[in-house]
Amino acid sequence: MKTFISVLEDHQQMINSLVHCTSDIEAAGQLLLTTLQQGGKILLCGNGGSAADCQHIAAELVVRYEYHRRALAAIALTTDSSILTAHSNDYGFDSVYARQVEALGVANDVLCAISTSGNSLNIINAAQAAQQKGMKVIVLTGGSGGDLIQYATAAIVVPSAITARIQEAHILIGHWWCALVENHFKDMSC
Repeated sequence: MKTFISVLEDHQQMINSLVHCTSDIEAAGQLLLTTLQQGGKILLCGNGGSAADCQHIAAELVVRYEYHRRALAAIALTTDSSILTAHSNDYGFDSVYARQVEALGVANDVLCAISTSGNSLNIINAAQAAQQKGMKVIVLTGGSGGDLIQYATAAIVVPSAITARIQEAHILIGHWWCALVENHFKDMSC
């Protein structure tokens, strides 16, 4: 088992490597901001830890990140247990997020599709559904980016093959996006 210092060193190395992704991270953040400025909403989907990241980012946008400001439109597609279980039971899990994109997404929205491998079929299907609706797609992934990146309007591929390090980078990126967006809206009336 690795020592905590060893894990911390791995984490620091991975975080330092994000400097190579800066322009992609900033472009995706600008896309989120523009979407909200134009009255669109942000839909987020992911599995496991990435599902938790979706909920985390959506909560920061709807409620607040650091400042009191008006609520911003963000929906984690990972949270409605009745939809998730009914759809998975009736149709299977591979289209559970695509179905919600079909129901909730419109052309001026953006889908934030999170998958550490980039190969989760239900996330790929959601990205395809978003494209069919004319939505933009932001992809957060790792490793090689997987098949998901071919559907991306903007893609951030964390340069790591370790799931934990990828997820640590994803939430750091998500927090930066929340700060960017909130900085624009913080002086607007609630």
